[in-house]
Amino acid sequence: MNTQRAKDIAESAAMAYVTYEGVPIYIQHVNEDKETARIFPIGNPQFEQEVLLSDLQEHF
Repeated sequence: MNTQRAKDIAESAAMAYVTYEGVPIYIQHVNEDKETARIFPIGNPQFEQEVLLSDLQEHF
């Protein structure tokens, strides 16, 4: 996923269907310098982690 699209999703009130390793996730924050995102599985905010943007998949 590109940085701008990840930022748009993170800042939007609407939910986008994005997955990490096949699991639907919520993007909490995007770090442009490191090209990473802080994410957590939907419904499990205690499992927060930082992952590469390139590992995120948006589904339409």
